[in-house]
Amino acid sequence: MEIPELETERLILKGHTVADFGDSLAMWSDPEVTRFIGGRPSTPEEVWQRLLRYGGMWPLLGFGYWVARERTSGRFVGEVGLADFHRELVPSFGDMPEAGWALATWASGRGFATEALRGVLQWADAQSQPAALAQGRTVCMITPGNGPSVRVAEKCGYVRMADAEFKGKPTMVFERVV
Repeated sequence: MEIPELETERLILKGHTVADFGDSLAMWSDPEVTRFIGGRPSTPEEVWQRLLRYGGMWPLLGFGYWVARERTSGRFVGEVGLADFHRELVPSFGDMPEAGWALATWASGRGFATEALRGVLQWADAQSQPAALAQGRTVCMITPGNGPSVRVAEKCGYVRMADAEFKGKPTMVFERVV
């Protein structure tokens, strides 16, 4: 499956390639980025596995993650998309597509996450296939205390639907229905 390229006012969203590994590794190795996502910096092996997972989502699910870059400079901004990670979450949100985003530290606080997620959701809302997207519902998980991500989710139409537990830690689950 060819990964669609999306453009927003300031960003280009493209499918990941091997050439994105260095930028992805720099982002996921940053303790500031991972503070609310896993709680620790990722190793090169973990980032490589993430990159492979991103590429595998598209042919298997019909949706996935994009790498976000500035339109004018090509500078790496972060990663954003939709996934089905089969989370062992209590309570479960089932097979609803899960929105996610992570930004390089330099890009935080500039509205890029909201802009990128809106672009992804606009694309998803226009899809009639796969069935997971056609239902018009997505979720996202946010670690308590991550106010910036809560604001991004709310700006994109997500409403807090539940408190849950993920890997023994509390998390908040948000839902968006079109």
